[in-house]
Amino acid sequence: MKFEFTVSRDFNFVTAFAEKFKVRVFGNRLSIPASMGYGFIKQIDVEPGFRLVLHHYTLKQSFHLKRMSSAEPNDLISIVFNSNEVPTDSTGDQVNALQFLKNNGSAIQISSSTLGTETRFSPDTEVYFAVIGIKAPLLASILNIKKGNSLIKKILNGASSFFFHENMSVDAKRALQQLSRMNELEELSNLYYKIKIQELLYLLFSKLLTRESSPLSAINKSDIDRLYAIRTAIIADVSMPPKLKALSKMTGMSETKMKQLFKQIFGDTIYNYYQKARMEEAAFLIRQAGYAVSEAGYQLGFSNLSHFSRLFEKHHGVTPKKYSLAG
Repeated sequence: MKFEFTVSRDFNFVTAFAEKFKVRVFGNRLSIPASMGYGFIKQIDVEPGFRLVLHHYTLKQSFHLKRMSSAEPNDLISIVFNSNEVPTDSTGDQVNALQFLKNNGSAIQISSSTLGTETRFSPDTEVYFAVIGIKAPLLASILNIKKGNSLIKKILNGASSFFFHENMSVDAKRALQQLSRMNELEELSNLYYKIKIQELLYLLFSKLLTRESSPLSAINKSDIDRLYAIRTAIIADVSMPPKLKALSKMTGMSETKMKQLFKQIFGDTIYNYYQKARMEEAAFLIRQAGYAVSEAGYQLGFSNLSHFSRLFEKHHGVTPKKYSLAG
C-alpha cells in the first residue's frame, strides 16, 4: 500500500488520500474502512495557510507514505509530530518493548514542504502522528521572535530547503494526545484546537531556540537518509561508542561533512547524541524493564558504576537509585 503526493498551493491531504483509496470524507474527517484496517485521518483548518492533519490508525498492510520533492517554490513549512508509545502487548517483553522504542521513538521533524520525504509503516502497528502545515510569514507572525539563531532564521525565511529533527518532550506528547481525544462537534472545539496547536509550536520552538547559531549547509533527501542511517546505527547498540570512521565509510560521507550535517539536523554532536541515547535507554531499563541499577550499568557497557551514576544524574537530575525508587 503506497501513497505518493506533492505539496502544492491548494493541496489537501485528506481529499487526495480519499480519492486514491476510494474512501468517503465526512466533513473534515475520513474513517479507515474495515477492508484496510481501522482508525481515522482528520484535518483541522486553523486559518488560511495554517492547518493540522491528525493520523491515528492501524492498517492491515504495510504503508509507504512518500512526499515527492517539488520544483514549484512555496513557503509552506511542514512540522511532523510522531508520537509512538510501546504497544500494550509489548510492555511485558523487555527486548521487544526496547526495540520498538528504538525503531519508533517519538520525535518532531520540521522541513520545507518542497523537500521529498518518505515513511514506511509496518502492518498491524498503531500509527499516530500529526502534521502541521503553515506558511512561513504566518509562522513568523505567531512566533514573533525578535532575535533568533541561524536555524530559526532559516525556517522563517521560507526560501530554501531545510530539515531538522527534535526529540519530543513529555508535554508535547500530552498536548498531541489531547488533540486526538477532542470531540470536534463541541462548540469551542476550534478554539481548543488552535490553543493546543500553538502550544505544540511553543514547545518545539522553545527547544530550537536553544541550539547554537552556526552556518547551515544545503541538504537533500539523500543526505537525510544517510544521516538517519547513522542515527539508527548509534542507537542500535549503545553499549559501544560510535566509531566515526566506520560511520563515514558506511554512508559514503566524509567525516567532516558527516559531523557537520549530523549536528545541523539533530542539534548535537554524534558522541553527545550517543550519550543521551545511552541514558534514555538506562532510564527505560531501570524503570520499565525492572533492571537493577548495576545490571543496567553493565548492560550499557559501564565497568565503573560510579561513573554510570554520575552520568545518569547529569542527564536525568537524579541518581539511578533514586530514579528506580520513584518508579
